[in-house]
Amino acid sequence: MREALSRLLVLAGSSFLLASCGLQPLYSGGTNGVVASQLGNVQVEPIAGKAGWLMRNALNDQLGTFQGSETKYRLVIELDDKIAGFGVRSNDRITRERRTLRARYQLVRLSDSAVVIDATAGSDAGIDVVSSEFATVAAEDTALENLTTRVADQIVKRLSLFALEQDGS
Repeated sequence: MREALSRLLVLAGSSFLLASCGLQPLYSGGTNGVVASQLGNVQVEPIAGKAGWLMRNALNDQLGTFQGSETKYRLVIELDDKIAGFGVRSNDRITRERRTLRARYQLVRLSDSAVVIDATAGSDAGIDVVSSEFATVAAEDTALENLTTRVADQIVKRLSLFALEQDGS
């Protein structure tokens, strides 16, 4: 009984500490919130190549859930997609690859063409090279799809923080 009471007091005390830490939900207000309305005002420019097509679709999937009243920003992205072999057997056959996707992105305000965000995001994935060339190519494609989703998540999170800063909250 005494142990349960002490645990309850510790839990209550820690909840007071957490309440005063200043954390707030990023997407407070749901689709009517400040961040959601700002993200709905971003237009993603076309990006060259297969990786660009996947990246633009991933970004539009995430940003498309927010409905803005008008386009205020343009998102320009340059991708760097590389595959490097690093596991080598004695017969010089590669057994492992690393696919790296890096994105340099700029958020441009349309009203005055000012670049308000100039940043990079990136991720990498390991790929096993097997005896079947088809399986290796399929693994490389799957890695690219997963990497574009991860990098798009990083970009949207950064855009969300920018929208929150613009609100002054």
